[in-house]
Amino acid sequence: QAQLVESGGGLVRAGESLKLSCAAPAKIFRFNNMGWYRQAPGSQRTLIASITWHGAPTYKDSDKDRFIISRDNTKYAIYLEINRLKPEDAGVYYCNQAPTPSPWGWGQGTQVTVSS
Repeated sequence: QAQLVESGGGLVRAGESLKLSCAAPAKIFRFNNMGWYRQAPGSQRTLIASITWHGAPTYKDSDKDRFIISRDNTKYAIYLEINRLKPEDAGVYYCNQAPTPSPWGWGQGTQVTVSS
């Protein structure tokens, strides 16, 4: 098992902010691009933001002004700050290597629910 551990989700109101955290094992994290994926109800899991080992971020065009991805290479952790949350941001958020997930599986994810 990959032992990716996501946290920080919850029930928030539209317009508020949230910061998600992910702890990854070294074999997945070290020297690799990492990303955050979202799986909305009834939809496939999709990559929404990624960051290189050196900290260069990439976002979907529709999210780049509200999402901030970051990483701490000393803690094997990545983060996703979501500002001005919208109902369509709701879903389960996962972290993994990006753009191709690692072969060691997924964590449990962290649920984000947005009330309007």
